[in-house]
Amino acid sequence: MEKYFIGPPFGNYLTKIPGIIPIKGSYTLKPREGLWGQVFNTLRYKYKYGGFVNKIGLRNNGIDYGIKNYKDGEILSVAVLDPSEIPKLIKKIPKNIDLELNVSCPNVDKNYKTLDLQGFLNKERRWCILKLDPLCKERTVDDYYNQGFRQFHCSNTLPVPEGGLSGSSLIIYNKILIPQLRTRYPDIEIIGGGGIKRWSNIQQYRDFGANHFAFSTVAFCPYLLGTLWWNIYS
Repeated sequence: MEKYFIGPPFGNYLTKIPGIIPIKGSYTLKPREGLWGQVFNTLRYKYKYGGFVNKIGLRNNGIDYGIKNYKDGEILSVAVLDPSEIPKLIKKIPKNIDLELNVSCPNVDKNYKTLDLQGFLNKERRWCILKLDPLCKERTVDDYYNQGFRQFHCSNTLPVPEGGLSGSSLIIYNKILIPQLRTRYPDIEIIGGGGIKRWSNIQQYRDFGANHFAFSTVAFCPYLLGTLWWNIYS
């Protein structure tokens, strides 16, 4: 059965929309201060890209805050800034908390490609999703598939010089990425997201091969969000 998700940052606040699963975060092991300053200083609509660009850099209250405020039916987005954090996060996060592992934020420096994340997988979680880079390579997904992951979110924001680009510009990348993954890994669940503003965009992603659908920046326009929700709920 198709599921619908609203991602960060709006998933942190719009948590009670019937039929829509909020994804909250992204949370890191330790708090990263300066969220609202980065929002005001870097979040801009760029006409040359046709979407919003930000350089927020995973500013958040930390995983302890996320765990404390978690409710059944939600998903915590978790970002790993260094491989040494993985065992600490696994130990902290209760096994019944559903997760999305953000392995592709373009606004945080990383010097690694894939991580050993299989410790996050367990039978108590309905969702343990990997959020992919729109430009990710098949070998990257191979690594995570071989670790046991079967849920992939296509995709995160696109790296551009000014930060991470979200919105409709992602559709052309996901039009390539999702069919590739669907053909290569027929047993996976794919969450399609990026530029979903209308029901017709959900149909696009369905045609690409997505099982479920996620949106976020549409919440900048309450009318479009309301219309989209009405189509989902009805």
